[in-house]
Order: sequence, then structure tokens, then C-alpha cells
Amino acid sequence: MSVSINKDLCIGCGVCVSISPKGFKMGDSGKAEVLLQDNSSASNAATSCPVQAITVN
Repeated sequence: MSVSINKDLCIGCGVCVSISPKGFKMGDSGKAEVLLQDNSSASNAATSCPVQAITVN
């Protein structure tokens, strides 16, 4: 599984961190960062992202 965040789209709302605190964190830039590639909650976080900034392959 590959999880990535498009930093140009990310608005830093924190929904992904709320859904998967072990898989994502808020970075110093105020944008989300991926912590764990093999994250069973990543798909849920991706569909919950209001700007669709998370890609799961």
C-alpha cells in the first residue's frame, strides 16, 4: 500500500489525523504528513478528506 498527500491540496483540517492518528500527523507547515504507509485506516481518511488530498494505491 502506498499513501501520499498532495501538499498543494491539503488545507490542514486534521480529519486524517482524527481518523488515523498512527498513520498521519500534522507537520510544522500545518499540512498533514504520512507516518505509516501500511495503514488500514488510510482509505477511510482519503474518502473523508474534504479536498481529496490523500491518495491510496
